[in-house]
Amino acid sequence: MAWLVLLFSGVLEAGWAISLKLSEGFSRLVPSLAFLVLATGSFAGLAWSMRLLPVGPAYAVWTGIGAALTAVIGMIWLGDAVSVIKIVSIVLIIAGVLGLNLAGVGH
Repeated sequence: MAWLVLLFSGVLEAGWAISLKLSEGFSRLVPSLAFLVLATGSFAGLAWSMRLLPVGPAYAVWTGIGAALTAVIGMIWLGDAVSVIKIVSIVLIIAGVLGLNLAGVGH
């Protein structure tokens, strides 16, 4: 259950990052409120998950999901430039998260 909460919290992290962009420096009400709700939920889920999971892999999963998903959303919906190096970098983020988790297996 802790892993599911953590995964969902990583998705919420991407949501608050996108909301922060759309808030235009907190000058737009709805994206600013979305940021507050999503950030609160994301951090709460991370905090709850870390009670049961090791800090390194948990934080890596949370930030990795948030970073990779935010980058993909930016490229698909927000007009961020798409390049091979960006796509390779997203794959490397995912590989790093998986590697940290695999390194912790059995320890």
